[in-house]
Amino acid sequence: MPDDPRSVAAEVAEDVADLQAQVRALSARFDQFTRADSPDHTSPATPEDEQGGDGAAEEPGEPEWTSPPFIFLLDPPAYDDELCALAEWVEGVLVPGYLAEPSADARWCHLWTEHPVAVARLHALWLAWQELTDPATCGYTGPSTWHRDHYDPCIREIRSPGGPFGGCTKGEHAIIHRQPGLVPSAWSLSIASE
Repeated sequence: MPDDPRSVAAEVAEDVADLQAQVRALSARFDQFTRADSPDHTSPATPEDEQGGDGAAEEPGEPEWTSPPFIFLLDPPAYDDELCALAEWVEGVLVPGYLAEPSADARWCHLWTEHPVAVARLHALWLAWQELTDPATCGYTGPSTWHRDHYDPCIREIRSPGGPFGGCTKGEHAIIHRQPGLVPSAWSLSIASE
């Protein structure tokens, strides 16, 4: 039986709203990059300006990265600064606003910064939150998109019994987490047996 036309229309309308938000976000980022690249320019660059003096076409303007990259790509002290900012968001917004009391089915570790997988997922969630909660760049559907596409799957993975907090129990935290040790490869096993 074909889908109800009203539900299909609602899905299409939501998809269009998401696409509009993405276009607004990309336009805002483009404006940000062009302003950052040429703060003193009062007129837009012409194609001749972009090609340079020898007439050779250069790669289209790859802007410098101005937003924080993924946390594991940072070196100390930038990593430490980013982790502190992430912790402020997790402890100030995420935990009090979203996370209910931990249970066997919905785990949480108060020492979450010691779980690299949790740090990675929460940082990605935070980056998405920064982008999708600003109506100037993503419209008014951004928070809905953030919940659906980012928050729900991320928290489901983090708080699952098999997630990064699987070895932690309510109120108890073992200093030694359930981290995998070195995984032996076939190469190292063949050397050891010789």
